[in-house]
Amino acid sequence: MVSGIQFCIDIGYKIEFHSMKAFPFNFDALYKAMADERLHPWRDILPQQIEHVLFEKTHGDLQRWQEAVSGLPDLQPSNCDFNSSRVRVGEAGDIDELTRDTIKQQLKKLSPWRKGPYEFFGVFVDTEWRSDWKWERIKDHIQPLKNRTVLDVGGGNGYHCWRMFGAGAKLVINVDPSKLFLMQHQVMQHYLGDTGVYILPLGIDDVPRKLQAFDTVFSMGVLYHRKSPLDHIQHLRECLRPGGELVLETLVIDGDGNTVLVPEDRYAQMNNVWFIPSVTMLEKWLRRAGLKNIRVVDINATTTEEQRATEWMTYQSLSDFLDPRDTSKTIEGYPAPKRVVMVATSP
Repeated sequence: MVSGIQFCIDIGYKIEFHSMKAFPFNFDALYKAMADERLHPWRDILPQQIEHVLFEKTHGDLQRWQEAVSGLPDLQPSNCDFNSSRVRVGEAGDIDELTRDTIKQQLKKLSPWRKGPYEFFGVFVDTEWRSDWKWERIKDHIQPLKNRTVLDVGGGNGYHCWRMFGAGAKLVINVDPSKLFLMQHQVMQHYLGDTGVYILPLGIDDVPRKLQAFDTVFSMGVLYHRKSPLDHIQHLRECLRPGGELVLETLVIDGDGNTVLVPEDRYAQMNNVWFIPSVTMLEKWLRRAGLKNIRVVDINATTTEEQRATEWMTYQSLSDFLDPRDTSKTIEGYPAPKRVVMVATSP
């Protein structure tokens, strides 16, 4: 059981956190979990990578977020559930209403909550995304995760990582540069301690090339944010051991094998969307990267029921990014978001 903030990234020593007093950042459990020699090239450089992003590239809200986590009551959950739509920690009956109000107040300080849903001791965190819907669409089409080593690229606060954990994954590492998502994960660590699920405040570019270490790699909602999508796919393949599985989810548009949308400026108000291919073009990209056994497991139009504003994410969401006169288009006039999930194997 982790009590207090214990926001620890294990680099084995204390570092002065600029304007904040020193905290012991500790990731020793992760380092021990990276015992497979195929992971050693990354493990050996992780302390320096983490030191750089947490101490040299500080975030102005980090202290406030730390205080939110440290203000959570120290509780022992009676049970947890990682295999239902809500990732659940504890039961409502474990605590009284005053304690539950405190938990809700502290969790609200970590808003916006984008991926979920979660429930903590009866406090329902209704996130922007119904991420459980995506998991339901893919879980029966991928290799069983039991005892597998998994990399989740851009996994946000780790909702899907907990579903992977519930499916039996041995080790799950999520790389996502958002420090807010890291602190939301600290809520889970606060109540669960070390579980084998880790979030690193890094990006895919921080994962060494040609690592060939993971049994399964997920990249969901990332490809269209990459200026070089082919390089991203190649990097994902290099993270996989021979015979490992890639699960790729991304935006697509209708069209043939030569169709790719390159937005002039923004797409659905996002200014970091670079390439949206057709499904056939995406298959071609995967083949060019050397992946095999490529198959489409789901194509689904994103709806305003799946992505929407809530009391836990009060900013604009999908409904604000669609043409109010024709919701089949974005406000820029492009086709509204449609997503594909593709699965492929590393040779």
